[in-house]
Amino acid sequence: MRVWIAPLAVLLGIGAPSVPPPPPDPETLSGNLIEIQPQWPGRGFPVPPPARRIDCATARCVALTFDDGPGEHTASLLDTLAEHRARATFFVIGETVAAGDGRDLRRMVADGHELGNHSWSHADLAALPEDGIADELRRTQEAVRRVTGVRMVFMRPPYGATDDRVAATSRREGLAQILWNVDTLDWLERDGPSLLRRAGAAEPGSIVLMHDIHRETVEAVPRLLKDLAARGYTSVTLSELYGRALTPGQAYLRR
Repeated sequence: MRVWIAPLAVLLGIGAPSVPPPPPDPETLSGNLIEIQPQWPGRGFPVPPPARRIDCATARCVALTFDDGPGEHTASLLDTLAEHRARATFFVIGETVAAGDGRDLRRMVADGHELGNHSWSHADLAALPEDGIADELRRTQEAVRRVTGVRMVFMRPPYGATDDRVAATSRREGLAQILWNVDTLDWLERDGPSLLRRAGAAEPGSIVLMHDIHRETVEAVPRLLKDLAARGYTSVTLSELYGRALTPGQAYLRR
């Protein structure tokens, strides 16, 4: 079975949720201690901050995810996330990681963000043979490990294109498939107001898709974080959102 993720309008009804009181500081939220990618082999790798105590079963959590980077605007996005004490998950392209200096990836880890595998070349994995799928994933795993020491546990198939073979290969590689239920369509409409309108459909437990390679997206994130905070949301990593280990190969669209 081949799966393509539908646009936001198909997945979600449009309607503004009620406005709750502002959220407490993320550092004081009660709940289970979530371990964030704990494997840090050797010396010289970035060290993540302490895990936050966030229980997304009770808190209003939303996972902001960014695909296709790192890019020329990623550093600015990291500045914004740090200013708002927000955490996100970055699904990175292996060949881009290998060609870069690693600075943005190391900062992502040091700032408490999470890294995910978005293939080596942004290939349509469902159109490849199984050994081709494995190669796309393994090369990206190794590129990120060399730069950060992180063994990624999430993957996102480019274009949301997955099938039974992609699922089986992801399972063998120890990677859960992360899709989304809120598509900002920022890759199609390079427009901040459109992104904010679509992201406004997020509900507790939503996974929001964006791309840090687009300037318009990065410029809209400060307003997005303010809007989410005003609605009582905490921006979390995927590990924080689920609060448990996810099953390799299985596809997840939201909490």
